[in-house]
Amino acid sequence: MDADEILMDSEERMEKATTLLSTQLQGLRTGRASPGLVDSIRADCYGSPTPIKQMASITVPEPQQILIRPFDVSQISSIVKAIQGSDVGLSPNSDGRMIRLNIPPLSGERRKQLVSRVKELSEECRVSIRNVRRDGNKHVDQLFKDKLCTEDERDKLKEQVQDLTKTYEGKVNEQAAAKEKDVMEQ
Repeated sequence: MDADEILMDSEERMEKATTLLSTQLQGLRTGRASPGLVDSIRADCYGSPTPIKQMASITVPEPQQILIRPFDVSQISSIVKAIQGSDVGLSPNSDGRMIRLNIPPLSGERRKQLVSRVKELSEECRVSIRNVRRDGNKHVDQLFKDKLCTEDERDKLKEQVQDLTKTYEGKVNEQAAAKEKDVMEQ
């Protein structure tokens, strides 16, 4: 790996980590209905686990309600079963053609639990970003050992990897703060 490849690889992996975090944060419940709550739930569709968003249209007709309309009505029972088995904590109501999910308001205790989950997820993301930094620094050291760069170039590359780390950790902190604020709003 040369210097540019190391930086590109590090940035790409850090970007993937922050993208995963934002996906995970979308699935956390706030006081309002959001299609992101059920996007990642997988239901059994003809023998294979399939995300609900590929099996049905998901809409939010009211601030406290999610409406799921399966493309194939025969899949309603598997979607209901998947929602009940997931950790979103919602009970689906089915009328045979569509599924309604009523979002109850969050209690103060549940909000605190969600905030702590946001902190856990963001810390996991920060750890993975730091692991990418460690790997990038190892590659830079290997370049120096193989005499493919000078000591000054090695130090400059390590500094660039550290700058990437700070940038992406800042993004993680912003996402976490925004989600915490969203969860704690009444």
